[in-house]
Amino acid sequence: MTELSDRAPELAAAHEQERPARVLTGRLWLGVRIVGGLLSVYSLVVVFRPVEALEQRMTFLAVALPLVFLCYRSGWSSPVRRARGRPRQEDDSGPAAAGAQAGGRGERPGVADWLLAAASLAVLLYPLLDIDAFRDRGSGSALTPLDLVAGVALTVLLLEAVRRTVGWALTIICIVFLIYAYFGAYLPITWPIGHRGFDLSQIVSQLYTGTEGFFGVPLQVAASYIILFTVYGAVLDFSGASRFFIDLSFAAFRRSRSAPGRTVTLAGFLLGTVSGSGVATTVSLGSVAWPVLRRAGYPREPAGGILAAGGIGAILSPPTLGAAAFIIAELLQVSYLQVLLYATIPTLLYYLGIFLAIEVDSRRFGTRAVEVDAPGAGRLLLRFGYHFSSLILIIVLMALDRSAFQSVVIATAIAFALSFLDPAHRMGPRRVGEALAKGTLEVLPVTAVCAAAGIIVGVITQTGLGLNLSSIIVDVAAGNLILTTLLAGVAVMLLGLAVPVTASFIIAAVIIRPALTQLGVSPAEAYMFVFYYAVLSEVSPPTALSAVAAAAITGGNTYRTMMMTWRYTLPAFLVPFAFVLTPNGQALLGQGPIGTVLLMAAVSAVAVAALAMATGGLPGIPERLLAAVAAVLLLFLEPVPIAAGLAVLAVAAAVHLIRQRRHRT
Repeated sequence: MTELSDRAPELAAAHEQERPARVLTGRLWLGVRIVGGLLSVYSLVVVFRPVEALEQRMTFLAVALPLVFLCYRSGWSSPVRRARGRPRQEDDSGPAAAGAQAGGRGERPGVADWLLAAASLAVLLYPLLDIDAFRDRGSGSALTPLDLVAGVALTVLLLEAVRRTVGWALTIICIVFLIYAYFGAYLPITWPIGHRGFDLSQIVSQLYTGTEGFFGVPLQVAASYIILFTVYGAVLDFSGASRFFIDLSFAAFRRSRSAPGRTVTLAGFLLGTVSGSGVATTVSLGSVAWPVLRRAGYPREPAGGILAAGGIGAILSPPTLGAAAFIIAELLQVSYLQVLLYATIPTLLYYLGIFLAIEVDSRRFGTRAVEVDAPGAGRLLLRFGYHFSSLILIIVLMALDRSAFQSVVIATAIAFALSFLDPAHRMGPRRVGEALAKGTLEVLPVTAVCAAAGIIVGVITQTGLGLNLSSIIVDVAAGNLILTTLLAGVAVMLLGLAVPVTASFIIAAVIIRPALTQLGVSPAEAYMFVFYYAVLSEVSPPTALSAVAAAAITGGNTYRTMMMTWRYTLPAFLVPFAFVLTPNGQALLGQGPIGTVLLMAAVSAVAVAALAMATGGLPGIPERLLAAVAAVLLLFLEPVPIAAGLAVLAVAAAVHLIRQRRHRT
């Protein structure tokens, strides 16, 4: 078991090679790591020595964007340019290193890649030469020809960076928004999305010269929150936390037939604090846990469903939620700790649903206990339990009114210091450098997405499109909150099938969220609803990236694995409706009197149990239908529906007992 847990970081890195990342070697790879490490250091220093917002974001992008063109393939041609020399094999980490270690020679960026990297650096350093004058020209709409050329060039460069890192879908969406901004005046005036139109200078001014476009809230989140947490996760990983979390999970549940499934779920939650990615957690955990699930008697598809559900839970769970959660904190102007509180009860309900479904399936599939070669949980906690201290410290510091930035930096320093308690994972200068470089390299795709998403946000702000589209959604739903919420959920999920979670959240936050707030939903409830459905796109057919990754590991049928994942994650699809549609729903976000919060959490837990019965816990169709009706009624969280739901659930239990007695007779 210990050998398998040792391979977790390697497996996660191998997964990263599925993205179009180059395998860099030699001096170029060393140079990229040095630059990446320096960018991480800059981000850490800025926490305690703040820099003006526009200057900081430009500086961050000026380093990150050239690295994108050097680290990610263009994909325009199939031949791979190989680097000369022997690949470095010692302690390399991250996507490129995984490929180098896997064997073969490294790749060299082409002339075009170097030119794009140089152009990126030029168009972002140019405004920094006199940032105040540049900002004044933008606010006064008096751009110089050089400003205009640089702004257009940066737009093209960001579109290419997004295409390289996450594909064509988001690139095409950004191009459509740019076309809309320029040609909107040609739309019929009677159309609700028509506008007066903007010329090239106005569009560039909006996107390039202030904090409404490229350098807006999304990029600010990438340049502050996300890179700090990726550095923290890298330090945890290098200090041996990944191995400890997996070993502890397997030691915690030892002797029951449902223990293997519960173990995988717990391990996914713990590993998520390090990876911060649903797919990466699924992959890094899957190759370790699948042999155990197979020995326990799990069929391939249910095992894949457990792996994917546990992996996606990493993005939904405190203390390190996905990138969209940081954006929520910025948009709502609340502390990140407040967002963690919003997510606490939904997270507990999510894992309750998984554990109940696992308990049901362990009986249905006749699974059995599995002995694993791992130290006892008590022994592990005594020896390596200090890995939890930095996670707890983040929460404690934020509760003491420290900013999230300072909290995570201090927690990173503590994790570094504690690494010296384990001789095998001491963070010497080399490991520190690797961790800093890994922090930057892991944030490159998110940075490209966030900067390009500024195109969408800037155009929507400039044209007023967001309010127009939200009004259309409300009109289509005839002002009905239930129908509006259903349309919003479907729209966010469909959007998430084409673009990454962060991008789908940003787009939905400015287009779909206003449709909910127009009908009386509070901003916090609306943002959290959009957040959950953006994340759940990773487990929603027909793409369901986490489920696809799990099916590849188990060898199961991909579609059936998706459906099993959907079944395990069903509470996460329904609970957001509860806190949007019902007055007491805000209690599920920890808002309101403590008595109401606890009562609504308890009722929701009963609803989740009813869902588990409806999706497999009861053998007969009539009982399942009754349990499903009871779950829906309970999630209305009002006295009359709650009473009706409990009554229907009691009827379902009675029908089950009667049918069971007749069967025995």
